[in-house]
Amino acid sequence: MPHGREAQSEASPLPVAAMQLRDATSDDAPAVLALNESFVAVLSPLDRQRLEHLAGQAAVYRVLEREGHILAFLLAMREDANYDSPNYRWFAERHRRFLYIDRIVVAAQARGAGLGELLYRDAHAHARAGQVPSLVCEFDIAPPNPASERFHARLGFREVGRQTLGGGKQVSLQMLDVGSATPLSHG
Repeated sequence: MPHGREAQSEASPLPVAAMQLRDATSDDAPAVLALNESFVAVLSPLDRQRLEHLAGQAAVYRVLEREGHILAFLLAMREDANYDSPNYRWFAERHRRFLYIDRIVVAAQARGAGLGELLYRDAHAHARAGQVPSLVCEFDIAPPNPASERFHARLGFREVGRQTLGGGKQVSLQMLDVGSATPLSHG
C-alpha cells in the first residue's frame, strides 16, 4: 500500500466514481497512520494505540479507497466520547449535541479531487440521520492554514470561537448547522 513519499510519486487520474467509501477497519491502521504522519504538521501525532482508542470512540471512521489504496480518511466523535482533545472539550463544554470532526487527511496525490468534500458530505449525512444539529471542527490560524479556511468557508462553516493551545498554536473553532441549506446538504 503506497504511503509517504511513495504515495506522492504515484500520478494517476482520480475519478471519484472509482473510489470506495467505507467504514475503516483495523486492517487500515498502517495506511491511516502513514497518512496522518505525512500531515502531522497540521494534525496531532497518532500512534497505533491512540488510533485504536480514537476508533473505539468514533461515531464516524471512514476511508476512501481506490484499487486497495487508502487515499483519505475521516474520524469524527459525538458529544459523549471519552476524548481528551482540548478542541473537542471546548465544544463539549458549550454544546449538548454535535458531531466533531477530529481529523481528515487526503493523500497528497489525491488533493483537489473532491475527496475531502466527499468525506465531509458523508459525515453530514451521518449527523442528519442521527438528528445531530451541528457538525463541528477546527483549523489552525496560527500558524495559518488558508486552504482549510477556504474549504470550510466554502462548505458553509462559521467561526464560533478561537482558542490558543500549547506552543502558541491558535485554532478557529468552526460549526455548521446540519439543518441549514449548505453545499453539504445538496447532492
